[in-house]
Amino acid sequence: MTDAEEQRDVGRAGVPSPRAARLPALLPVVLPVLIPALLAAAPARAQLRPSDAGSGGLRYAEPADGAADDAAVSGLSRARPPQGSSDRRPLPPLATPRAAPGDADPPVEAGGLPSLRPRAPVLRPGGVGASAQSLSALLKRRAAPPRRATLPTRRAVREIVQVPSPAARLTPVVQNPVSGVPLAQPLPSPILGLITPGSLLANGLRRPIATDDAYAPLGIKLGSFTLLPAFTQSLGYDTNPDQLAGRGARGSVASRSEAELAFRSDWSASELAGELRGSYLEYPQNEAASRPNAVGAVRLRVDVNRDLRLDAEGRFLVDSQRTSSADLQASNATSRPLIASYGASLGATQAFNRLSVSLRGSVDRFTFDDAQLADGTRLVQSDRNQNQYGLRLRAAYELSPTISPFVDLLADTRIYDLVRDTNGLRRDSDGVGIAAGATFALARTVTGEISAGLQHRTYVDPSLRDINAPLLNAALVWSVSPLTSVRLGAVTSVTETTVAGSSGAVTETASLEVQHDLLRNLSITLGGAYLQNTYQGVRINETGFSATARADYRFTRWLTLRGTYIYQQIDSTVPSASFRDHTFLLGLRVNP
Repeated sequence: MTDAEEQRDVGRAGVPSPRAARLPALLPVVLPVLIPALLAAAPARAQLRPSDAGSGGLRYAEPADGAADDAAVSGLSRARPPQGSSDRRPLPPLATPRAAPGDADPPVEAGGLPSLRPRAPVLRPGGVGASAQSLSALLKRRAAPPRRATLPTRRAVREIVQVPSPAARLTPVVQNPVSGVPLAQPLPSPILGLITPGSLLANGLRRPIATDDAYAPLGIKLGSFTLLPAFTQSLGYDTNPDQLAGRGARGSVASRSEAELAFRSDWSASELAGELRGSYLEYPQNEAASRPNAVGAVRLRVDVNRDLRLDAEGRFLVDSQRTSSADLQASNATSRPLIASYGASLGATQAFNRLSVSLRGSVDRFTFDDAQLADGTRLVQSDRNQNQYGLRLRAAYELSPTISPFVDLLADTRIYDLVRDTNGLRRDSDGVGIAAGATFALARTVTGEISAGLQHRTYVDPSLRDINAPLLNAALVWSVSPLTSVRLGAVTSVTETTVAGSSGAVTETASLEVQHDLLRNLSITLGGAYLQNTYQGVRINETGFSATARADYRFTRWLTLRGTYIYQQIDSTVPSASFRDHTFLLGLRVNP
């Protein structure tokens, strides 16, 4: 009897054959060789799971493909005849793994034979595969966030630099260089350096740079907006409310009523904010010198996406002219004529990694009231009404989170309502300018921007000479300490004039303001400003100086005692345009 026949007979009798009896002894030798081979052939597809009842121990899922894998699996499924055996009968079909309860039937190929193509293993709770999958999901949840693709300085710079500074807002101005001496302007540096009227000085310095949190106003919450209203009533004395020269000056008791409203949105993206202020100076002993003043701006920022931002602004200004100014020269006027400015601007800023490019356009309107004279006649000023259209292109590059240099290209045109003024001159003009500067954020102690360049203006009338002037703008804040802050401002401009033979006036201003907190609720502010007006084509020069001192004592968050002293001086080659003025005011400020 051959070995094969003996094996079959023993199998039928239920007694293991000698070859089967030797199989457990060979397993420790064969398995260490076969299992690494299987894992190396298909490491990602070999899934080990406990067998169902009656499956006879552990079973392996079949590899995805490959003849070597099929042969290895076949070696585990059946025993091959020994070498030299004469048994040439065909081998029985490969045994397929028994399906677990709930599994789909194994695929069947043509001829009724089970398919050897692998099936995806079924992961059951508690199995090795299910544990591996749960562990993989847990590791993914606990993994570190993906590495950002942008540069590491981008976020910091966006918070510090990419918020539009006051100098980038194309602020409007009324071209009245000698209406007073300007201090630090709340809205400095519009197109080509035009500045707000100097008579804003009558309102004193701006609000303090910082206020202790214990006394800072909380404001009023209205929906998604925070409103910060304030009202100030002051009484005092003015030595020269008419701002006239020499013996024409006569003092008067002064009363100033001022209302303010600041607001800002609390949106997670984009922002709508604004500041509105109006005041009225009344002189009971000299009613002709009483005058209003108002200024305001509303700004909207729309964050379209991470790199594109849209900016829009609306603004207005109402002020009055000095009757002794070189442009008006109406000392016998019964009241100070009003001047008004209002306009809007729209711009977009696109960032290209560290490079940002912004384009802004503006439209502004300027109107001048007629002056009423003592003899009943009027001094017509409608020939000074005009529109201004401006465009600014800025390219800035972020060298570091602390400094970003930029280049500005500026252009504007001024068109008068009347073709010719009262002197028969055509004063329409076009201006261009270029400036280079940088935006600073040095350790958060010195912030702001400064720029310098040149501007050129040409006039339609051939009798008016072109003007070439420097272009210097600066707005810097230096936080010396938590108790002391310093603010520096500088603005240059080419302002319009009605003086016969003069094409315009080159105006240069510089201001310095220092605030120091003596106590948590007591702060002192000192400021000074310098003004220089040079009229082109004529021999008229003006030099101005102003100084302001203010003390704020806060009783509570909403009640403040304020004392203010203002000194103004202008020396002009036109004798009637010079003046000196002292103003003393004491009042209460309420800001709920």
